[in-house]
Amino acid sequence: MALRPGNSLFPLRTVLRRILTGPQMLAFLPALALGAFWTAGEGALVAVALGTPLLVLLSGGFAPLSDIPGGPRDSTNGLPLGAALEDHLEHALMQTRHRGLKTACLILQIEEFDTFVTRHGLTAGDALLEHCARRIAGALRSGDHLAWIGGAGPGAVRFGIGLRAIANLDLESAIQIAARVQAAAEEPVVLDGTAVYVSAGIGFSLSNRCPDGTGQGMIQAAQVALDEALHHGPSAIRVYSPEMVRTGQTRQAVQHDALSALENGQIVPWFQPQISTDTGRVTGFEALARWVHPDRGVIPPPDFLASLEQAGQMERLGEVILYGALKAVAAWDATGLQVPCVAVNFTGDELHNPRLADKIRWDIDRFELTPDRLTVEVLETVMVGPPDDTATRNITRLAEMGCRIDLDDFGTGNASIAALRRFAIERIKIDRSFITHVDEDAEQQRMVSAILTMAERLGLETLAEGVETASEHAMLAQLGCRHVQGFGIARPMPFEQTVEWIRDHEAKLARPPVIGRKSG
Repeated sequence: MALRPGNSLFPLRTVLRRILTGPQMLAFLPALALGAFWTAGEGALVAVALGTPLLVLLSGGFAPLSDIPGGPRDSTNGLPLGAALEDHLEHALMQTRHRGLKTACLILQIEEFDTFVTRHGLTAGDALLEHCARRIAGALRSGDHLAWIGGAGPGAVRFGIGLRAIANLDLESAIQIAARVQAAAEEPVVLDGTAVYVSAGIGFSLSNRCPDGTGQGMIQAAQVALDEALHHGPSAIRVYSPEMVRTGQTRQAVQHDALSALENGQIVPWFQPQISTDTGRVTGFEALARWVHPDRGVIPPPDFLASLEQAGQMERLGEVILYGALKAVAAWDATGLQVPCVAVNFTGDELHNPRLADKIRWDIDRFELTPDRLTVEVLETVMVGPPDDTATRNITRLAEMGCRIDLDDFGTGNASIAALRRFAIERIKIDRSFITHVDEDAEQQRMVSAILTMAERLGLETLAEGVETASEHAMLAQLGCRHVQGFGIARPMPFEQTVEWIRDHEAKLARPPVIGRKSG
């Protein structure tokens, strides 16, 4: 007999499957086998070797995705389709009207799935999809419905969930269910023996807050909430409210105003510090674009970069950020502050401008700076171009001028060691995906340690980006990463705040540590 969510043995099977197919099993199976051999000899070892796959089979660990209950299925991945979700919600809404029950619709999206596929391949993407579907299904209750609803754009992966209609479903319990589903989806997937982390955003709608009281309306409301969650991500959860519709409309209006904002000086560089793990001193700042709107406050890049890119204005944005960054360096010098350099990201459009190196030289001379005060950040994708490519020649010229060259988001592309040498890369920025949980995940530590060892042998500096906690900072210092950057050190700030921040930071470094406590 197949075990379905309505079966009394389903919860036991779900728990067993989560234990046996999780990354923890990868770590404990060798120890379990060794312990069995020491304790009871070869017979116990054979029992463990044969019994573990049998338990995984019984738990549904090898079952196809079509084993997840539902209606019509996607021909590619075997998951129930969105039409079945809408039918489920319609039935649940009928129960809410006649029996006074409540239901909810959750939409979950795996964040940066296209980046995951680019980094790990299509086969790994399929494995992640199956992994998440199983985990989510295991986190649901009897009578809940899981469906595949595709995505809002290329590379987007979304799952829809319709909850069973129950009497005591309030906002707090719905949030708890969403958090449980999110935790299940974000459990690391094991690829080639390595645990890989992903993040997931969730938006949900409650039946008593649904705009029109239909299954389709609940799905649309949950998608509006998801868009809001993705805007505030990663790993955000949002519940639908009518204000979100107006917020989305405002965001669209903001995007249309981006071009004029670029020309009237509202889009400016903000600065995030980079510090040494050896001394704690500031080793530089990265210049990041921010839109300071007179009415709406600070607007983050996701709300305006797409509009500027569509309008072909990314090169103009680069000019604005570079000018502001070099101006900041000159101002720090004038106040006597020690900031060795400022880092600026350069897009593909800029790097393919044959006059880029001459323009940068002119800007550096205008502020009476030396080229080594500017760090040029380039992505791995730029480095895989042919040697005679315009971008390749520009990077080579900038390095010959004396500018520092950083390789951004290292580990997410296909840059070769030969390319690192050819482009005179001075420092690699280790991508945030390798830094997350590095303080507690042994696999992350081994991965970062391998990158650091390679960099040391090649004579390259290293910087970890996306450092969010003091414990991650401490672990990276212990592993030998020379520089760190992230919210755990400081968030991006306007130039006016950098002066005070640097002085406060230097004052903390100068303060002697307090050891022990005076008595009496």
